[in-house]
Amino acid sequence: MEHLRWIRHRWQQVSAADSRQDWTSPANLLPSKSDLDPQDHTGHRLSGKRRTVVARHGPHQAEYHNISKGYQGNGIRTTKYTLLSFIPMNLFQQFHRAANLYFLFLVLLNWVPVVEAFQKEITMIPLAVVLTVIAFKDAMEDYRRYRYDQKINNSITHVHSRRQRGYVERRWADVCVGDVVRLCCNEIIPADMVLLHSSDPNGICYIETANLDGETNLKQRQVVQDLPQQGSEFTPENFSSRIECENPNNDLRRFRGYMEHPNKVRVGLHSENLLLRSCTVRNTETVTGIVVYAGHETKAMQNNSGPRYKRSKLERRLNVDVLWSVVLLLLMCLTAAVGHGVWLSRLKDPVFMIPDDTDPALAGFYMFWTMIIVLQVLIPVSLYVSIEIVKLGQIYFIQNDLDLYNARLDSGVQCRALNITEDLGQIQYLFSDKTGTLTENRMLFRRCTVAGTEYPHHENARAMEQYEEQCHGPLDNTLTLRSRSSRKSLSCNRSSVSLNTLAAVSDIHSPHDTLRRHAAGAFSSTMECAVVPDVQLQRKLSALSTPLCPPLKHDTAELSHILDFFLALAVCNTVVVSSPSQPRHMVQMPVARTPLRSLEEMKALLQKLSLPRFSLSPSQNTDSPPGLTRRLFSRGRSATFAPYTPNTLSAPPHTPTSTTPSPIPTHTPSPSSTPMPIHRGAWGKDEELADEDSVEEEDDDEEEELLYEAESPDEAALVQAARAYGFTLLGRSPEQLLVVLPGTGPLSVPLLHLLPFDSTRKRMSVVVRHPLTGQVVVYTKGADNVIMELTTLGDDSCSREIMERTQQHLDDYAREGLRTLCVAKRVLDEAEYEPWLKRHAFAETSIENREELLLDSAQRLENNLTLLGATGIVDRLQEEVPETIEALQRAGIKVWVLTGDKQETAINIACACKLLRPTDRLLTANCDSKEACEARLCELQRDISTITERGLSDSSMGVSEGDAVISGFTLVIDGRTLDFALHEDLQKNFLDLTSGCRSVICCRSTPLQKSQVVRLIGDSLGVMTLAIGDGANDVSMIQVADVGVGISGQEGMQAVMSSDFAISRFKHLRKLLLVHGHWCYTRLANMILYFFYKNVMYVNLLFWFQFFCGFSGSTMTNSWVLIFFNLLFTSVPPLLYGVMDKDVSASTLLSLPQLYKAGQNCEAYLPSTFWLTILDAFYQSLICFFIPYCAYAGSDVGLLSFGSPINGSALLIILLHQVIESRTLTWLHAVVLLASAGFYYAFVLVFSVTCVTCNSPTNLYGVETKLMSEPLYYCVCVLTTVLALLPRVLCRALLNSICPSDLVKAQKLDRSLLEQYWATIHQWKENKLDRQKLKSKHVPQTLSVNADVPHSVDCSQEPISVLS
Repeated sequence: MEHLRWIRHRWQQVSAADSRQDWTSPANLLPSKSDLDPQDHTGHRLSGKRRTVVARHGPHQAEYHNISKGYQGNGIRTTKYTLLSFIPMNLFQQFHRAANLYFLFLVLLNWVPVVEAFQKEITMIPLAVVLTVIAFKDAMEDYRRYRYDQKINNSITHVHSRRQRGYVERRWADVCVGDVVRLCCNEIIPADMVLLHSSDPNGICYIETANLDGETNLKQRQVVQDLPQQGSEFTPENFSSRIECENPNNDLRRFRGYMEHPNKVRVGLHSENLLLRSCTVRNTETVTGIVVYAGHETKAMQNNSGPRYKRSKLERRLNVDVLWSVVLLLLMCLTAAVGHGVWLSRLKDPVFMIPDDTDPALAGFYMFWTMIIVLQVLIPVSLYVSIEIVKLGQIYFIQNDLDLYNARLDSGVQCRALNITEDLGQIQYLFSDKTGTLTENRMLFRRCTVAGTEYPHHENARAMEQYEEQCHGPLDNTLTLRSRSSRKSLSCNRSSVSLNTLAAVSDIHSPHDTLRRHAAGAFSSTMECAVVPDVQLQRKLSALSTPLCPPLKHDTAELSHILDFFLALAVCNTVVVSSPSQPRHMVQMPVARTPLRSLEEMKALLQKLSLPRFSLSPSQNTDSPPGLTRRLFSRGRSATFAPYTPNTLSAPPHTPTSTTPSPIPTHTPSPSSTPMPIHRGAWGKDEELADEDSVEEEDDDEEEELLYEAESPDEAALVQAARAYGFTLLGRSPEQLLVVLPGTGPLSVPLLHLLPFDSTRKRMSVVVRHPLTGQVVVYTKGADNVIMELTTLGDDSCSREIMERTQQHLDDYAREGLRTLCVAKRVLDEAEYEPWLKRHAFAETSIENREELLLDSAQRLENNLTLLGATGIVDRLQEEVPETIEALQRAGIKVWVLTGDKQETAINIACACKLLRPTDRLLTANCDSKEACEARLCELQRDISTITERGLSDSSMGVSEGDAVISGFTLVIDGRTLDFALHEDLQKNFLDLTSGCRSVICCRSTPLQKSQVVRLIGDSLGVMTLAIGDGANDVSMIQVADVGVGISGQEGMQAVMSSDFAISRFKHLRKLLLVHGHWCYTRLANMILYFFYKNVMYVNLLFWFQFFCGFSGSTMTNSWVLIFFNLLFTSVPPLLYGVMDKDVSASTLLSLPQLYKAGQNCEAYLPSTFWLTILDAFYQSLICFFIPYCAYAGSDVGLLSFGSPINGSALLIILLHQVIESRTLTWLHAVVLLASAGFYYAFVLVFSVTCVTCNSPTNLYGVETKLMSEPLYYCVCVLTTVLALLPRVLCRALLNSICPSDLVKAQKLDRSLLEQYWATIHQWKENKLDRQKLKSKHVPQTLSVNADVPHSVDCSQEPISVLS
């Protein structure tokens, strides 16, 4: 029954996916501007399937029972099997493999009397062993999943019960859609819920999504707007609203729907209103929500696609060779069938055969199928199981490599794809992101330009250099961090439980454990974040804090730009403010020194500037500043706002009725101090102020206590830069921001809208009301090329000059390798804002085409911008990046960098990491049209051809051009040109051009372009590709590449969770590819060839015997040895060979990267190598068969006695063949080889003395014991083994002597170094022994123990000097 429910669930998923294809409306059905009134819903009923949710115990009981029948329960089941279905379902899945079906066919075929070759039970043994091993492995994995499911389903949460009129404990599995669930701090969310109530007065809560997407920074969620009960104690019985939302899907960042209240007013639902299953509630005492998706319909379970599976290149080659083995088997069987028919046709009434009426042709047909059974071992049924075991062993050694361990982050390499380890040794193209992959992604503010004036921040640069010099010392684990993860901040006083803890999953290499290990070092340390203000800019800003000084010395328009620039840096972000002693968004507000006077001075300054954009409203308002702050931070959600007035700014202080002591320890005020009340609005209650001296000290302390947590490190860097100039972000709520301007106290900035960053717009914006003027202002920051296109030039020449100078500064920043960002603004009139607000409200409440409508709404707002300035942020290279890239290029890997940065920035970084060498010719392609792109690609291709014809044949040779020497070409192409080049008719030109370049840099590229480039190169050129990145924008190219590598960096773990392998630093890629990749490929390739060799070699022994038995299908060995020979006696040594063999040492592979080319060229496993191995197997089988045949010719030995020395010789040949092929021989190899040989002889001897009827109709009794007592047996085995292996040994020795490969030379180098090492050790031991003898002669016997021994220091230092 459970399985039927699972099938029904999967069918519902498929049908839901099909139904979602009809959700998109045509463009001509978009509403007109006059239809955008959010209150008018009659004309915009949305068509298509969707989900309706009402409270389970609310007033809509009848409707609930009707609509909830098709919804999933909250119980999950990730197991494949049940106790009853395990055997049939597991067998059904295993027989999807062609090899298993083949052996099942042989088992059934052996039951046919006409073609029967062995006893029926014997032919079942190989298949039964393979099926049993795999079934046991599957059972263990499924049992582990079962225990995980049970722990999750039996977890307890609190659900509202109508009968008990309160919240009761209930298992997660018993939660249903429509249930109202209450959660406390640090509890895990049991299902996807719409947030209805929060204990926070602002209606917000924070969740940690590390269990879901790997990100440790907190996500803010807020209660649905305009809920009737918001602000009071939530009563589930009175909740009568109806929710309509989209069908379940796996998009973690999208939730579309609306809530319809009883008064028919609809409120849009967004991802900010949805609490996702598996996330953890943080920093909120209680939250209440209604379940909309449960169980397998939740977004977490929709994304649970299981382990990744990719088919490696070597596996694809293996499948081809298996087919060749099948062809070889058919030829041998056909030969035997024809031979048997011819032999029978030539016999004339033989006395040794029972006469029958079978026609020779029909007998040959029967013999064909009999030989299929006899020669079945030719197909390596156990090879696939052996490959899986070997790969698990390889992964174990990779994950336990200490060189790939990062002590600072306490994380190692993670192998998330278990079946492509050998692909690491065949990579030909590497596609890398820049930020966070090649660089630290620890953004530090470096310099800025405002209103066309550049501020170089020289003091800040010197401070950064000094800090970097100090950081070269030992790692200081006690470093205080400015930006921290959620675990380091104060949350509720409850035990924090993660989902993995709840499920008791012990995976030391899981991404979530890695997150928690490196979470302490988020973005940057305190010293890194500290910005030293520029002297010139600080002097100009001083006019804002002391504006009543005599006439202004600075341009008023420039001061206005500066004010807006830093205010934009402070508010245009999603940064969360916290402190070590308080949760996020609940930070204790610092106390301003003179808030009232500074507000008046600010107003006077703005009046003196006389700027139209900051004109104040003449309306009167009598609110005092504390009252004003209280009004701004009230819980109201109205979009209207009354501008501030002069009376507002100069009103007398409002005396509070009560004060609340600060939770942060403060200095005791002196008796003479005069307390001044400051209301903290949504962040706290009124508080008495200390005296001025105490306030100054406390302010400094509390400023140091502020912690900024951002989703990206550049946001944190910009907020820190604004803080350095006095524009301090103190707190955040869904509707207001609390900031401090120079010379002012905390000011409330109403946050009207936040338009988040996306890869299409390449910018983010906030719509706020200016804290001083009350005007609606749009602050936008984003990529410089995008912002520049959206800015407008004024009528005066000043605006044009500002843009030209800013663009010049941006180019200078990019040449220095800085990340650039432009900041702009737009002031909206109320007449402009109101129509846009209506259209935006409709977009937010739409279910169909919501993303398109929101994008259109944002683009309508983000135009006609006024450029304020730009910033330059430094992002340092990771350690050993230049050395890693240089080694990879020497290994023959072409490195491409795909980045969204400016062209100049990318070129600078490329030079710094040695991707672009001084002797390289730099080729650029920046085109505005498809025709220009085609012409440019052809032109560059002709340039490369002209230069290469003059002598440049590869990257190691140079050709002189004038006074310059060109050693290679590097192409730099921007995003627009790349878009043209990816068109189908230009792809060939693009590929021809890039094939002649040593490296390629793609600038301004989008995530889609990254994946398109990777797919184009891989599919068109047929090469092995690897993509590496650290952010969500790299996920697409990581998934498209043959091998995807994620870096657990500063931008969450999306890349890691989508990757095949995960590392913590880019430098680890060097050893992962050059060493482990080379080893994995070489080991697996040699093991596969060895499997084919031993199977073909042994099967041919049976085939040669057919020429002497009339092709009758008889064998010269008993059937038990025949079946067990490849299954047991020779199966373990190849496993050890595939896991532990090292052809070249790790140090040599790292020092000689060109050895990696052997894997790129598939030298270990070429088609020629395969056929040479098969020919060698044929030769060895001939020797192994005919030498015993000649030795026992003319004797009276029986059939089984003749086969005994053949089997013994074959075993020795096969085992010693592996010894010859192995490059690493240890005691473990000796034990395994001897154990295999001993196991064979023990088995046959025991069989010989105990079995009489085991191999009917023949009798095995005494055969082996008699033969092994004769010297001829051992002489035959030794001679056969020597002659069989001698050609391979001679050919290998001759080939390695005359024309050794690079790998052979490296092996000789290893041996010479090893011999030199041991010789040095031996000499050191002898010298030490001689010195000890010498000292024992000179030291008196009565010498005290505490006496100083002469020259003792020299003796202790001698080993060091010798070894060095």
